[in-house]
This record gives sequence, C-alpha cells and structure tokens, in this order.
Amino acid sequence: MQIRELSIPDTYEITPRQHQDDRGLFFEFYRFDRLEEVVGHSLDLKQANTSVSRKGSVRGIHFADIPPSQAKYVTAPHGAVLDFVVDIRVGSPTFGQWDSVLLDDTDRRAIYVAEGVGHCFVALTDGATVSYLVTDVYNPTREHGINPLDEQIALEFPVPADELLLSPKDTDAPGLAEAAESGLLPSWDAARAFYASLDNK
Repeated sequence: MQIRELSIPDTYEITPRQHQDDRGLFFEFYRFDRLEEVVGHSLDLKQANTSVSRKGSVRGIHFADIPPSQAKYVTAPHGAVLDFVVDIRVGSPTFGQWDSVLLDDTDRRAIYVAEGVGHCFVALTDGATVSYLVTDVYNPTREHGINPLDEQIALEFPVPADELLLSPKDTDAPGLAEAAESGLLPSWDAARAFYASLDNK
C-alpha cells in the first residue's frame, strides 16, 4: 500500500494494492505496521462503526476531546464519499484549513485522521457506506461538532447546496470562531503532547 501525508499534519491517505484475477480481487485495507511507520505508534483500536448515507448527506465536522479523543481509519466499502479533514487544533500552523480524499469502491482508498482533527464527509452516491476503525469507544459527553457549512472553513462540496442533507445536530453546531472562543476546540500543544505520549508507549 502507498501512504501519503495530506496537507493537514497528522492525516494520511492510504491507497491499497489490489490483486485481481478471474475470481475477483483481494487487497489489504489496513496494516498496523505500515501505518505505525508513518504515524509513530500503532493504533489501539477499540470500536468499529458503519454508516450508510443517501447522496448529498453530510456527516460532520466531528471531533472529540483530547485526551483521549479518537483517531479514525476510514474507508468506503460501497459507493463514494468525499472525505474531509479539518484542522481545528488552536495554534496549529494549518488551523482552519482542510484537505480531502475521495473514498470509493474503485480505488478503495482509506484515510487516517489523528486525534483532535475534525472529520466530515459528503455522500456522492446513494447507499454510500463508510466504515470507521477508531481508537476509543463513543462517549457522547466528549463528542463535539462544528457546522460543516461554516463560511470560515468553506468546505467545497461537489453536490449542489440545495441537495445537501444535514442533521439538526450538525446545522446547530457552532462555527469555527465561536467554538474557539468558547474553549471547545483542542489546542495544537495538547495534541502534540498526546501524540508524543503514544509514541513513547
């Protein structure tokens, strides 16, 4: 597999090598050792989630408190989504910026999102299925969101605005500036310290 760091620090695109014959195909969608080489530590996976979405559905921007937050390894086994990583770590050199990766059932890429980085995607097909391997169990008291339509972040959705489907939870979430002013966001220093603690284990 090929692993490429995105423009947001601590996020990576993973492209597997697919082996095809007359029976179909085979590929490794996750290798702890290859990811550990670039991340600096192995992932202590604790939960796996799956969502199925209609075309135009937006999920995110979501994140969890550090520590321990949740690192995510995300794939799309069926259909296609445009997956976004958003740097919401206050003090980061790329704070407020984002990058994206097309996840689909053709190239079968995955994306790694470190703890404290915002995550969002928009479904490009009906029945788009997204699977997440995560490093901590869901804890609603520590989970937060930022409005994915926030103009300061300005995510570029390849779906017409009138076709986007969002939950009230996401549309009611604060924008980036409001979240920062309220102290809701993780800091760059806290994130770096937490990553270093994982590297030393």
